[in-house]
Amino acid sequence: MRFPRMSGVLLHPTSLPGPHGSGDFGAAAYQFVDWLVAAGQKLWQILPLGSIGPGNSPYMSISAFAGNPLLIDLQELATRGWLDEDNLLEVSFPAERIDFGAVIPFRMGWLRTAAERFFATGGADNEEFNVFRLAQQRWLDDYALFMALMDKYPGLEWSAWDADLSRRKPAALANARQRLADEIAFWQFVQWSFFRQWGALKRYANERGVRIVGDVPIFLAYNSADVWTRPDLFQLGDDLRPTVVAGVPPDFFSETGQLWGNPLYHWDAHEQEGYAWWIDRIREMTQLTDIVRIDHFRGFAAYWEVPATATTAFHGRWQPGPGSKLFSAIDAALGRLPIIAEDLGVMTPDVSELRDAFSLPGMRVLQFAFASDADNTFLPHNYTNNTVVYTGTHDNDTAQGWFNSAPEGERSFAQKYLQADGREIHWDLIHCASQSVADMALYPLQDVLGLGTDARMNLPGKAAGYWEWRFQWQQVEDWHASRLREMAAVHGRNNVAAK
Repeated sequence: MRFPRMSGVLLHPTSLPGPHGSGDFGAAAYQFVDWLVAAGQKLWQILPLGSIGPGNSPYMSISAFAGNPLLIDLQELATRGWLDEDNLLEVSFPAERIDFGAVIPFRMGWLRTAAERFFATGGADNEEFNVFRLAQQRWLDDYALFMALMDKYPGLEWSAWDADLSRRKPAALANARQRLADEIAFWQFVQWSFFRQWGALKRYANERGVRIVGDVPIFLAYNSADVWTRPDLFQLGDDLRPTVVAGVPPDFFSETGQLWGNPLYHWDAHEQEGYAWWIDRIREMTQLTDIVRIDHFRGFAAYWEVPATATTAFHGRWQPGPGSKLFSAIDAALGRLPIIAEDLGVMTPDVSELRDAFSLPGMRVLQFAFASDADNTFLPHNYTNNTVVYTGTHDNDTAQGWFNSAPEGERSFAQKYLQADGREIHWDLIHCASQSVADMALYPLQDVLGLGTDARMNLPGKAAGYWEWRFQWQQVEDWHASRLREMAAVHGRNNVAAK
């Protein structure tokens, strides 16, 4: 699908300012939409909205469908009378980083208080809540039960629960639903709050001409509601543990490859039921966002399979993915969708063929453009229109951090190509992306603000210390928006005539 010529900013909501330890769907999110409008930007790209997993990563979610409770705006719950506003301000958090160890119990504690008051008061909101539960029943009931059982068996993966529960014996499930009814209702309330608030924020953005670019991780965490609910769709052994896991071979980020550890799909089982699980997943994401970025797209052509006992991803092997069969099934069920293919990493002809067969735009990252010569596919003169260009992604260093640590030859080539002295390398890259022929150009907010490595969001292969960065409004000056707006106008990316 071809997109109109647009540009936008990459910022996950957790990186927004706010008083409760991490960014959320509160006032700062609406202010950020207003800032995007003032900056002439048409796109807001986010990372996956699902619950975080090991290492606080949104790419290791415990559900393909549920939202992250940490993104719920507690202030909005207070305005509904379910929390006391004064109590929310009793704890002080760092403004620049997320202290997940402190934020998670704080936010989850107040969500429990809000749920208790909601169920105690009843009223008109209960009808809206019940409508949501019915509409989302296909995944919500199992998810809420899974979360309730996680609380009952703290620290244990689902395969270590009571055998009748881990193997989903009907009598055991019915008994658990009865015994854990209150806890199940709590998790349903949490998801209702998430979806209700996100829906309002997305409507606000859309009404102002801003489209949301979402993100679908190809894999899930093993300890997830989906793997427990549908173990037949994953490559598990008789003990319900993974036999093989996901990763990538040695690459730019690691000499031994990246061992992600996610369970791999049993693609034959998916095909036998017409890829219904994937169709549901993509349908859900198209309702939550306007454009869907599919992470690790190459894994659908072929994926790197690593034995579950391995300690690195070095000794893996390529296995064929579902290829066009999956995307044909999605097209047949949902029509041609606005999808971006994250086609980074080890690219082979079958990946490009799969992407092009469905006219999906691929990604180009300018930080990868200057390590070789003029034939580098990441250099703008080699782009096609049906492309999305980034100065960097959440996995890259910031533009400033990249340039400061790049080899001298790479720095020199970048300066010659960009006709720049390097003092504003972040703006040089933004300008280069904006004026390129790529239909969409996206810039991490860190690059707009010219921040260094301390503002990096993630470093692939590192399990701790990332996903924590937040910005503060005092870092954002009026000229940031005006410079972006003028650039977008000159390059035809915001439908505003250049002056």
